[in-house]
Amino acid sequence: MDHVINKLTPAARSSDAAGEPVRAVLRPSREEAEAAVRVLLGYLGDDPDREGLLDTPRRVVSAYDELYGGYRERPADVLDRTFSEIGTYDDIVLVRDIPFSSHCEHHMMPFVGKAHVGYLPVERVVGLSKIARLIDIFARRLQTQERLSSQIVTEIDTVLKPRGVAVMLEAEHTCMSMRGVQKAGSSTITTQFTGVFRDDPKEQFRFINLVRNGIG
Repeated sequence: MDHVINKLTPAARSSDAAGEPVRAVLRPSREEAEAAVRVLLGYLGDDPDREGLLDTPRRVVSAYDELYGGYRERPADVLDRTFSEIGTYDDIVLVRDIPFSSHCEHHMMPFVGKAHVGYLPVERVVGLSKIARLIDIFARRLQTQERLSSQIVTEIDTVLKPRGVAVMLEAEHTCMSMRGVQKAGSSTITTQFTGVFRDDPKEQFRFINLVRNGIG
């Protein structure tokens, strides 16, 4: 699936998860974005010129700059520094219960949950905070949970070249809990595996057991 990366953010223009094509488009100006918010306020049935809404377009665009800041960052840069002083360690590195929030690309409504990421290193490891940062970069874009899972796995697999990567995401989607079927409390789980985790069911089970019970 093509990614829309605007021409004004060259740092974000290289491939995201390795191999995904990038399609550049011209980014509208801030003034145009604020004008679009005014149109939406009118469409909702409110008066964009009333006192309480006068500054809303500016605030909304500023919020979007933060919520969708992942379009202006390169995921590979987060993983570019690794550490080799790990002795003979070659077992799983697991970071679990990483909070994340994103927005579905279908309704632009939030989905919020936790990510669990494990990998089997080959001689080098990456700082644990970098994994959380990688998730944030991809999550701060319009997403589906399935693609978000794939992007995290592919980037780690491509840059670190471990023996295997395992990712599990658990999230509640407000496009399902607040609208449509309105089933609050339902959660969606996605998993993806590469290498040893994909090929060996025992390693998959160990990853899931570590995530659920803290026991491998």
